[in-house]
Amino acid sequence: QPQLVESGGGLVQAGDSLRLSCTASGRTFERDAMGWFRQAPGMEREFVASISRSGIETGLGNSAKGRFTISRDNVKKTVYLQMNSLKLEDTGVYFCCARETTSTLLTYSAERSYEQWGQGTQVTVSS
Repeated sequence: QPQLVESGGGLVQAGDSLRLSCTASGRTFERDAMGWFRQAPGMEREFVASISRSGIETGLGNSAKGRFTISRDNVKKTVYLQMNSLKLEDTGVYFCCARETTSTLLTYSAERSYEQWGQGTQVTVSS
């Protein structure tokens, strides 16, 4: 079965940094645009970041701009989310997702654009 497995979540203090990883298996990773979403308790799932097949084009949700960076390593079949200056409101379950696409340059910010999702990793930011 194709899989996406997130790792790197944990408990951190406000102002700290954290790097999440998502490793794909059973997929042709080079053909996939990738994304990160998060869901806080009692909230809807929120777009965080996206990256094209090439890794050159990226997109960030409003809450992530200026603080988060998305990147990928096609050899390791892994997408990363570097989170800096973490805030209490960054707390939630973070999900990575994949969309197979013929486009090398498009990024996607809508949940409905993605075909596969990981199980999620918990990020908790304390004061």
